[in-house]
Amino acid sequence: MEDTKIRKELTKIGLKNLGEIKHNLAPALLVEEAFTNGEGVLTDTGAFRVETGKFTGRSPKDRFIVRRRSIEKQIAWGKVNMPIEADVFERLYDKVMTYLEGKNVYVFDGLAGADVQYQMQARIINEYAHQNLFMHQLLVRPSKEKIGCYVPDLHMVCAPGFKCDPETDGVNSDAAIILDLEKRIILIVGSSYCGEMKKAIFSSMNYFLPQRNVLSMHCSANMDPETGNVALFFGLSGTGKTTLSADPARKLIGDDEHGWSNSGVFNIEGGCYAKAIRLNEEQEPEIFHAIKFGSVVENVQFFPGTRKVDFYDGTLTENTRAAYPVEYIPNAQLNGRGGIPKTVIFLTADAFGVLPPIAKLNTLQAMYHLLSGYTSKLAGTERGVTEPQATFSTCFGEPFLPLDPMVYAKMLAEKIEKYNVNVYLVNTGWVGGPYGIGNRIKLSYTRSLVTAALNGELEKVEYEQHPVFKVFMPKSCPGVDAEILNPMNLWFDKDAYMKQAKMLAGKFIDNFTRFESAPNFVVQAGPVID
Repeated sequence: MEDTKIRKELTKIGLKNLGEIKHNLAPALLVEEAFTNGEGVLTDTGAFRVETGKFTGRSPKDRFIVRRRSIEKQIAWGKVNMPIEADVFERLYDKVMTYLEGKNVYVFDGLAGADVQYQMQARIINEYAHQNLFMHQLLVRPSKEKIGCYVPDLHMVCAPGFKCDPETDGVNSDAAIILDLEKRIILIVGSSYCGEMKKAIFSSMNYFLPQRNVLSMHCSANMDPETGNVALFFGLSGTGKTTLSADPARKLIGDDEHGWSNSGVFNIEGGCYAKAIRLNEEQEPEIFHAIKFGSVVENVQFFPGTRKVDFYDGTLTENTRAAYPVEYIPNAQLNGRGGIPKTVIFLTADAFGVLPPIAKLNTLQAMYHLLSGYTSKLAGTERGVTEPQATFSTCFGEPFLPLDPMVYAKMLAEKIEKYNVNVYLVNTGWVGGPYGIGNRIKLSYTRSLVTAALNGELEKVEYEQHPVFKVFMPKSCPGVDAEILNPMNLWFDKDAYMKQAKMLAGKFIDNFTRFESAPNFVVQAGPVID
């Protein structure tokens, strides 16, 4: 609850003359506050349901980094990391401080990073109670001992009710997400979408962790409870990252954001933020049952006359979401830590039917495919998408990378070499033809392939090299029909397959031209068109 100390500390970052300061409230109290404030309603399972207004997803065009001399040469400026001048930011920040005067605020003292050696103490100040609940569940929750000596390394101020004036505030809309990495302040205004808070913390960690020789990664992680072998799963939305890492036979370390130090892997978060659209109990029982009291669900709809969620209703958005603490997952690794990874898996849903169901990568190929971050969008998933489209997101998380992507790629390569890590590219997309002609590979096949990779069985088989992408395809795998392991086998017209493969390779090559700092030996690790 509030005390004089917290009021004085908030004054130091400009938050003066506040109303009541509700400090480190328990989840049940935050739910009561949010309900009393009219921020949302309870579902039939006790989760707190909210609507986020016009922003039902992140707004990349409203994200800025404050340009300051100490960091200017480190940031990869461009469309992702747009600069805002320090004086412009400070004027806007002062306006938000004035806006919050007299208002009640909710403060949560959380931790970013499960490894004590590398974690940052992140103090979250929210205008809305449900957003404070969200961050309470998404960050690592400090012990009583930690709270007793808590000193923030990073502050986040989130005021969705404040609307910017683009002309006078120097931003692009009525919303803004601004990272001041020198002063370690994050300002989020105008948007109620909770994911902005989560990813702003992650973006900050992607700046600070590499400076401490820790590779920050947009990936999920799990481990074998008996051997302790850790696996990492990189992949964009729709590739199966959450589904494949939520293996009942393995402990889930985390589902989205991790750091890799010389001691091993650690979860940056203490919770999960899962897509909820078309969620069902049969396919994803762990996530389905995690949506209960203490969870926050965004933009889902109810069956008429009930408080039962219709997970198949995307009326407000296809990006419906559920947030919950990791301990709501039965097989979670609650300390959020694991050893040095033995296996890294890059997931892609190739709708062109070109890439093999699984392929082994050498170190340079791993760098190339990390930098590429390939998957494909399907017709109908976005307005204007009428046929499959190749999409590339550097390191499978381009919107959250403040530094040059080669920083992260080099760090991964060093760790692969140092620890003799096996890297695989897994296609969870189409075989036998592109989307509309071929079929999506069976999930049972993908699970068998991944299991064989994790258990070391694919280290014992023979390989052949793909004629265009040069990746190494196994000739056999337990539990999988050998014919599907080479994608060309499933195409009726082999010439058509080669034409399609070279078309996709061309898209990879065109995309890679933007990595001006990539050495030539990394460029040459990509596909080749004769």
